[in-house]
Amino acid sequence: MPEEVLFKFEHDMTSSEIADYLRSVADAVDGGDSLTLEAGSESVTLSPPSRPTFEVKAERETSSSGGPAELSVEFELEWDEGAEDEGTGGGDGDLRIE
Repeated sequence: MPEEVLFKFEHDMTSSEIADYLRSVADAVDGGDSLTLEAGSESVTLSPPSRPTFEVKAERETSSSGGPAELSVEFELEWDEGAEDEGTGGGDGDLRIE
């Protein structure tokens, strides 16, 4: 299935600035509110259902030129467009983040 990027933002930030954005997302998800993402002239509003699929991924990407590897952690909410409350489950056990 082809992917359509609706919004993209990438910028170096302090840990505190990143935490503030993540708190805003957490508050909106916890409150059942829509998420509006804005940067410059770009904007998108999404309304996650009460039970989206939550994906956490840690990756190491190695450089083909022998440079240092790049590490990343990704947090993703997924749901079918137009979905109401139909969580798909998946994964084994409970997630712990410390």
